[in-house]
Amino acid sequence: MTSLLTLSPIAKIGGQIDLPGSKSLTNRALLLAAVAHGKTTLSNILFSDDTDRMIQALKALGTDLTIDAQNHSCEVIGRAGPFDAQATDLHLDLGNAGTALRPLVAMLSLSEGRFVIDGDEYMRVRPIKHLTDALSNLGVPIEFLGQPGYPPLQIKGGYPQGGAIELNGDLSSQYLTALLMALPLAPNDSTINIVGELVSKPYVDMTLAIMAKFGVKAAHTRYHRFDVPGAQTYQSPGHLMVEGDASTASYFLAAAAIQGEITVTGVGSDSLQGDIAFADVLSAMGAAVTIKADRVSVRSTGVLNAINADLNHIPDAAMTVAILALFAKGTTTIRNVYNWRIKETDRMTAMANELRKVGAAVSTTDDSITITPPDELLPASISTYGDHRMAMCFSLLALAPKGITICDPEVTKKTFPDYFNIFNAVTTRI
Repeated sequence: MTSLLTLSPIAKIGGQIDLPGSKSLTNRALLLAAVAHGKTTLSNILFSDDTDRMIQALKALGTDLTIDAQNHSCEVIGRAGPFDAQATDLHLDLGNAGTALRPLVAMLSLSEGRFVIDGDEYMRVRPIKHLTDALSNLGVPIEFLGQPGYPPLQIKGGYPQGGAIELNGDLSSQYLTALLMALPLAPNDSTINIVGELVSKPYVDMTLAIMAKFGVKAAHTRYHRFDVPGAQTYQSPGHLMVEGDASTASYFLAAAAIQGEITVTGVGSDSLQGDIAFADVLSAMGAAVTIKADRVSVRSTGVLNAINADLNHIPDAAMTVAILALFAKGTTTIRNVYNWRIKETDRMTAMANELRKVGAAVSTTDDSITITPPDELLPASISTYGDHRMAMCFSLLALAPKGITICDPEVTKKTFPDYFNIFNAVTTRI
C-alpha cells in the first residue's frame, strides 16, 4: 500500500545544517579502502540503503569492516589487492545502488572467482552494456542472466591484464569511474579512449581525486583519453573524512533561494564534488550566495529568474533547478541532461509528469526539459517512481501556498533516511 506524506505550507527555511556524508564518496572510499594496503578509518560516512548495499557486498567478499553507526564511521582492513572468491557463484544483490554495482563489476573482473551481480526491479532496467563491453574486450567472460545489457549478470574474474579499450562516454560517468578504480590493479598499463562526449565530468574528477588520496594515479587528455598505469597498489591514507553530500545540500539551498536563509556545512569551495556548482546556478537565478571552504550560505532576495542552461555537469542537482523553475519569472530550459533517462528511473518522463500535476507547462526533448510555471501552483500527490531525488526535490513545493503530498516518502532511505525530519526542523510553518 502506497504511503503518503503531506507537507503543509511553510513560510520559510532558516538555520544551519551539518550535511550527512556524500553517497558517491562514501561508496568510492569503502571500495578503495577494501582493496588498499593497510587499515583505513572513514569518518562522516553516509549510512543509507545505497551504502549499506556496498558494505554488505564487501562483507560477503571477505572484507573486515567495523561499523560505528552512532559516530558515522567505519574501520576497514584492506586486502592489499583484489578480492578472493569466498564461494562458488557468490551472489551479490546491490538493490538500486549504481555507485556500488558498477564499480564492483569492474573490481570483480580482477578477482579470481565467479560472481552473480544483481539489483532490484529498477536496477534491472538501468543499462550496463558499455561497461561490460569494455571488460569483455579485456578478456572478461560475462553472461547476462536476464535481458542482455542489463543486470543480473555473471562475471568470471581474474582475467584482465590491462590494455587499450574504448568506452562510450555519453550515457553515464559511472562506467568510466568503475574502470578507473579497477584497472590500476591490473598487471599492465591501460588506456581508455572515450567515444563521444563524456558526461558528468565532475564525478570523474572526484573519482581521480579520491584515488589519489589512496596513492594511485591516472591521467587524462581533455577527458578523451585516460591513461592508467598498471601494477599499482592502493595505500591506506590512515584516516579519511567523507565530505557532506553536495547533491543533498541542493534541496536546502534551493528552499532558501525561494524563501529564507540557510547555511550548510560540510561542502564548500574546497569540495571534490561537482554538485557544488549548483550554488552558481542559484546565483544566476538571483539568490544571494556566499561560499567558503567548508560551507555554503544562501539567502532569498525575493526574486528568482528563469535560466536557459546546460547542466550536464550537475545532472542530479539539475532536478532541483526544475523545481526552482516553478518559482521563477519566465520559462526555464535545462539542457544536455540525456542521462536523466537512465538514472534510478526515467527522470525526464517522471519530472515532466509530476511538474504538469502542479500546473506547469512542460515540454521535453531527448536531452532537455522546458518549464513554464503556472500563475498559481496546484496541490498534488507526487509520484516518486522509487527515486529518492523525486521525493526530496518535490518537497520544496511545501513553499507553495497549498503545500504538497509526497507518495512513498521512504524512498529517501537510499541516500538520506532522515531527510524529512531535518527538512521540517529548519522550516517555519505558515
